[in-house]
Amino acid sequence: MRRLAAIVALIALVGPMSVRPAKTGRYVLFAQDRDDNDNQAAPRSRTSLTFLQLNDVYSLTPMDGIGGLARIATLKQRVAKEGRTALLVLAGDFLGPSVASSVFQGEQTVAALNAAGLDIATLGNHEFDFGHDVLVQRMSESRFTWVVSNVIDRKTSKPIGTAVPYLVKTVGNVKVGFIGLCLTTSEISPDKLTGIRLVNPLEAAAQYLPVLKRLGANVVVAVTHLAFEDDRALVDRFPAIDVVIGGHEHYPIAVTENRTLISKAGSDGKAVARIDVGRRPNGAVEKFYELLPITSALPDDPKTAAVVKDYEDRLGKELEIVLGSTAVPLDGDEVHVRTSETNLGNLVADIIRAHVDADVALVNAGSVRGERVIPPGPLDRRTLIAIHPFGDVITKVAIPGRVLLQALNSGVSRWPAASGRFPQISGMTMTVDTTAAASDRVRDVRVGGQPLDAAKVYTIALPDYVLKGGDDYTMFAGQKMLISPEAGDLMLGVMEQYVGAHPNLAPALDGRIKLMR
Repeated sequence: MRRLAAIVALIALVGPMSVRPAKTGRYVLFAQDRDDNDNQAAPRSRTSLTFLQLNDVYSLTPMDGIGGLARIATLKQRVAKEGRTALLVLAGDFLGPSVASSVFQGEQTVAALNAAGLDIATLGNHEFDFGHDVLVQRMSESRFTWVVSNVIDRKTSKPIGTAVPYLVKTVGNVKVGFIGLCLTTSEISPDKLTGIRLVNPLEAAAQYLPVLKRLGANVVVAVTHLAFEDDRALVDRFPAIDVVIGGHEHYPIAVTENRTLISKAGSDGKAVARIDVGRRPNGAVEKFYELLPITSALPDDPKTAAVVKDYEDRLGKELEIVLGSTAVPLDGDEVHVRTSETNLGNLVADIIRAHVDADVALVNAGSVRGERVIPPGPLDRRTLIAIHPFGDVITKVAIPGRVLLQALNSGVSRWPAASGRFPQISGMTMTVDTTAAASDRVRDVRVGGQPLDAAKVYTIALPDYVLKGGDDYTMFAGQKMLISPEAGDLMLGVMEQYVGAHPNLAPALDGRIKLMR
């Protein structure tokens, strides 16, 4: 993963790149064509189709001056003015989670994407955050096309909502066929899948790729929300796919697997991947890639900006109510929270443990958001929603020590990858041997200062997402329930109460998770 991160960093710095491959280990980078911007005879200028790629968009507005859907709308308009067909494509995760989606349940993002001119989207795991009915409602509000090949409505036995299982568009001499594939892993909580059937992405691809071929598609695009390794497995099995417009990872990726470009554009619209596609006279598919930062150099599209402003205004003064304050910075940086102990993770875990008076607490790092270090000062409701923009309920379960150890090992199994399953904990400490096998890394667990007893029963506070098997925490199934999801309190509401009762917070790092390398 660190090797890949270095490759990603390199790609983020370069300009337009053609398909002349330069191999770096098992990944293949694109050799740069530096004349493409200025030389109208360059191959890219002869292509007529441009994909503008987004994925994992949780904010409509710029973050730290970068991003913003109104600027992206302007980018699309500028590409169209070049005489090209520009298709704005979003590879999942945009209905949630965010401050605004906690209030509007994704309505705000659909409205802004409609205004910005989104053309095609597929589902990500966070499109299921509000359940079947809300998802179908948001799809009905969309003016763009949902391409979803592997998510089926059980009532109709067809793709969910208004989605189509595949799509074919003709642009000049390019007849491009699309399929859309969503992950089917435990990152989608089972209780969010009522009325929905998920099909293995490879099985769905095997079903619909021959259809695209029969319809004459000479360029094949898979719009996916899959883990990178699953994208690689997809194109290894189906080499006819020319481009994967992917999501799920929150950092830019642009590599080739054999002949296929796999692209991911980061998150929150901070950058857009521009992929120009054409066909040579001999039928070969040409692809040109460029990662474009979305900065203030792009002015806002007025129509999109008006929609965004309307929803920002409608959030209202309620979110600005100050509930308390913090005397220290709260580390909500995504990479930190998902790979190590942080004081914000400690705080959240402490809050839910205290609320149900449990021996220990475990919170999956994916439930601790914010995506930044929150500076000392006032904490308003908006900030707390940003930290936990979900509807999780606090539950309490009785488990033997061996199950607790199993859960901790599962939580650290993906390290050093920044994984949502990484455990933020309370009431206990542990050492992680990062050099050991992934399933057996946890050492010296102590609960309340005493060594873990595999046979002893402990009480544990959990978000109901974890209790129900989210992020592969399947070991809690069948354990003795003390506070069920139906009887528990909303995690966000408890956090608000805690901050109000402790107006000058100062959570610290206290050695709960020691990484032994």
